[in-house]
Formats: sequence, C-alpha cells, structure tokens
Amino acid sequence: MAPKLASRPLRFRTRLLVILLAFALAPAVLLTLVWSGTVNTALPLITGPGGWEDVTTSGRAVVEVARSKPLTAAERRIVERHEQELGASLEQSSRYRYVAGRAAQVVGIIALITLIVFTLIASKVAGHLSRQLSRPLHELVRWAESISRGEPLPETASSKGAPEFEILRQRMRRMAVEIAEGRQRAVEQERLQVLRESARQFAHELKNPLTPIRFAVDRIAAAAPAEMAESIDVLKTETRRLERMARSFADFGRLPAGAMAEIDVGELVRYSAGASVPRGFALEVDIAPELPRVRGHHDSLAAALSNVLINAVEACGAAGRIALRVSEDRVNGDRAIRISVADNGCGIPPEKLATIWEPYITNKPGGTGLGLAIARQTVLAHGGRVSGSSAPGEGTTIDIVLPIAHPPAAG
Repeated sequence: MAPKLASRPLRFRTRLLVILLAFALAPAVLLTLVWSGTVNTALPLITGPGGWEDVTTSGRAVVEVARSKPLTAAERRIVERHEQELGASLEQSSRYRYVAGRAAQVVGIIALITLIVFTLIASKVAGHLSRQLSRPLHELVRWAESISRGEPLPETASSKGAPEFEILRQRMRRMAVEIAEGRQRAVEQERLQVLRESARQFAHELKNPLTPIRFAVDRIAAAAPAEMAESIDVLKTETRRLERMARSFADFGRLPAGAMAEIDVGELVRYSAGASVPRGFALEVDIAPELPRVRGHHDSLAAALSNVLINAVEACGAAGRIALRVSEDRVNGDRAIRISVADNGCGIPPEKLATIWEPYITNKPGGTGLGLAIARQTVLAHGGRVSGSSAPGEGTTIDIVLPIAHPPAAG
C-alpha cells in the first residue's frame, strides 16, 4: 500500500491572497444578491399590473351598463372619455408588465457584470497587497536565516514594500552587525583566555628560578675577582631583563581586579604622559574641558595608556613629536571618551597594522610584544575599544574609546 502523501501547506503569499479576496468578495457577493432579490421583489409591487387590469375590467363593465341606458350628450361624452382613460391605463399596465419582466433579467446581468468587474479589481488589489507584504517578509526570513548562519546580509534589498519594512531592514542590519561583533568578541575572549593562561603559567615558571639566580649572582659578585666584573654585569642585566619579561607575562595573564572608581580621564592622561614621555620630548596635550568621568581601574588604564605612549616615543626617536588629545565622542549612539595618541614616527605597513595588538609579536630587540596587547586587553575589560591607523613614513595614531553611560564589560 502506497504511503499517503502529506499535503503541502499553501505559501504565505497564496494564503494572504485568498484571505484578502475573501474579505473583498464576500461583502460584494452578499450585496449583489440582496440588491437583485430586492429589485425582483419590489419592482412588481411598484408597477402593480394586476391591479391596473382589474380596474380596467371593472371600469369597462360600468361603461357597458351606462351605455345600455339612455344618456344625454354630456353624459355620453363623459363615458367615452372614461373609456379612453381605461384603455390608456390598460396599455400602460401592459408596458409595465413588459418592463417588469425584462427588468429582472437586466438587473441580474448588471449585477453579474458589476460582480465580475469588482472581482477583477479586488484580485488586482489583493495581488498587489499580497506581493507588498509577502515579498519583504520572505526577504526578511532569508535575512534571519543568514544572520543565524553568520553570513553577511546583501547590500541592497531585493523588494521594497512599505516604509515600515525598510525600518525593519535597518534594525536587522544593525542587529546583524551587533551579533557578528558579539561572536567575534566571544571568539576573541576565548582566544585571549587561552593566551592569558599560557602567559600566567610561563610567568610562574620563569619567576621560580629567577630569585635563586639573582641571589647566586649577588654572592658571586661579592667574592669574584675584578676581571669577572664585566661577566657579572652581563648576568645582572640579563637577570633584570628576564624579571621584566616575567612581569610583562604576569600582567598580560591577569585582568584588572578590585573595586572600580570614578576616574577623571584628564587627570589620568596628564599622569600617564608625565610618567611615560621623557622630558624635553615634543608633546602636545589637548584635553577638552568638563569631560564626564568613567568608571574603571585607574592604575590599569594608566598602565595601558603608558604602554601606548612608550610605543609612540620609541617609534619617533629623539626628534619625534606626539599629539595627545582627549574629547567626548559618540559610538553607536552612546556617549564615550576618546583618547587619541598620534606620533610622527616611521609608521606601520598596512599588512602589519592588524597585528600590532597581537601578543608576542614585536619588531623591537628584546621586546615581548605584550605592551599593546595588555593595553587592548585592559580597554576591552572596561567595555571600550581600541583601533589604529598608520601611514608608513608619516606616523601612527592609536585611539582608545571608553564608554561613559554603560558599566564595564565583565571579563
């Protein structure tokens, strides 16, 4: 026995077309039927051919009776005139009977033609409305499927529809961007979590032998002959370099912790500039007045900005110039503080610009590549974002954006 095939549901556009046609045609059919029935019933009542015929018959009988009796000339003229009126009434009654018989057919034909014309108009209107509703809805359904799969949305809409659909498209585009950014942040957070854990373990393993090594070097230096002084200085220098490296890995391996406080961004920028930029270096500081405060960890943010400034100083050299600007900005409609650090150093090639935030990537001898990575991690932990732009031979600009209205993101 062959399996019974499941009936396929009607498409949304077909269902919508049927519903719109039903709403349009049902009242029209009902009104047409009522109108035709009313005309066919009322017209004979209005014309009354049976009543006219009865009056004519009885009138002629009266005339015959009157003629059978002797009448004066005046009375005969009255009877003749009445007989003429009866004939005219009978003729008029025949006409009404003819018209009433044909009127029902004419009314039915007119009603049918009107119904057909109205049906054609209603089908055109219903088809237009169904297209205007179903096509944008089908398009938005496809967009929702693309968003769920992480695929990009088309640049332009394939069907327009009502203005409300355009508003919905804009909302979906913004939602798609936010979802993509959220996915990217989730992947980035997972990747950074792995890197932080590796950095913590490496810092721990590096710190353990450094302490006894430093003590051993100090004991050797106290009893070593003069000809070994240079070798001992090398050991001390390299030990200190390893200790700085261990501190860098330890800093990268942990997020800002502790209670947050209201931070005066202008004061934080002045402090970091004074601590990180050497005296005599060409530094321009422009801080907008009456900046709102942000909530966060002062020391962590100061260290992040210091890392950016130190990189700018090293990129410029002794004859360089740094412009440090702080202003209020808006990002996606939200209030924020933008800290911009621009230098006139050697710049960064476009193919390497995206890697400046990656840990362990550096072009400096002896560097760990963690300075900007730590800065980025700190800013992200405060719910902000960082970005960079550069032109080789012209300089680099680093932007740090910190939110005002929203609390920091949990890390």
